[in-house]
Amino acid sequence: MQQQESLEIKNTAIIRLIVDERYRAFRHIFLFLGLFVMISFTNPLSEYTGLYRYYRRFCVFAHLIFMFYVNMNILIPKFFFKGKYVLYIVSLLLLVMICLFMMKFLLENTLDPQNVSVNYQKGNPAKGFYETTLILTPVILVTTMIKLFQRWIRDNERMSDLKNLTLTMELNELRNQINPHFLFNMLNGIKALVRSNPEKATLVIMKLSEFLRYQLYENNVEKTPLRSEIDFLTNFLELEKIRRDNFQVEVNDQSTIHNLNAIFLPANIFTTFVENAIKHSIDIKQGESYIRIDINVNNHKLYFDCVNSIDPNYVASDKKNSGLGLANVKRRLHLLYGDSYTLNTTSKVNEYHVHLILPI
Repeated sequence: MQQQESLEIKNTAIIRLIVDERYRAFRHIFLFLGLFVMISFTNPLSEYTGLYRYYRRFCVFAHLIFMFYVNMNILIPKFFFKGKYVLYIVSLLLLVMICLFMMKFLLENTLDPQNVSVNYQKGNPAKGFYETTLILTPVILVTTMIKLFQRWIRDNERMSDLKNLTLTMELNELRNQINPHFLFNMLNGIKALVRSNPEKATLVIMKLSEFLRYQLYENNVEKTPLRSEIDFLTNFLELEKIRRDNFQVEVNDQSTIHNLNAIFLPANIFTTFVENAIKHSIDIKQGESYIRIDINVNNHKLYFDCVNSIDPNYVASDKKNSGLGLANVKRRLHLLYGDSYTLNTTSKVNEYHVHLILPI
């Protein structure tokens, strides 16, 4: 495992070396040294003696550097990156042939006035020129591959940053839709309670202020401890129990206190399920209603079960927005966990069950 991690670090370092602007000077130095070593050990050049040998090496080195930089800074941006591939290949071949003609002219007419190189020329010059062109073109295309790889890495980084930004904005939008939905349900309940039982309404308002404090100061972080989420749900249900008669709530968590404080989850990840359970557990005949919540952690997975009684005769007063909270939380789960979570709902005649599994 350690070897695999070190290999990944090395690969990342190599990619940074190729792509990062901080190492640009180093990449150019490496290119110069690589070309110098390659030219120094080329057999046709090592056959010459005297100053002409060094003149010839410098001439070849200078023309190769010229071809590399013209390719990287002019041909690739102007033609290759704009999809003009045929024009790029033609331009590259013209560049190679022009540079070869210039090298031949300099080596034979300027740097070699005594025709030292004539003694080393063998075979057909036209064939040699053709073969050199075929050899140099793939060598120069190596820089094209490097530039293409750099662009691919940078495009991937930009796409990843854009995706993360879009994800964050969408999650914040969904969270802002969920919280007013919760507040809307509570205020509706308080309005009805003010008329029937003002003392209970006062107690509910005090509890609601605690919830709003949690929403403002503790719920704005990306993730909260599981213990805080359980306390929030417990207080939420207790608040509902105060304003309703014949209503039983039960919250069971089978994990230790240490585990509950060490596990972090996205804020309000369970709130919508409990909201729906409260809304649909209302018995229009004022009979017994209940909500049971079980939370368990096992094998790096969190199991959340919410069971509530339902009244078959109950009809939601706001059908248009009645499923808004659940749709939002499903979208939020998909954005946060992808395909690694499990959400199942089961509806019976008098009972509704939500079963959620999250990786931790």
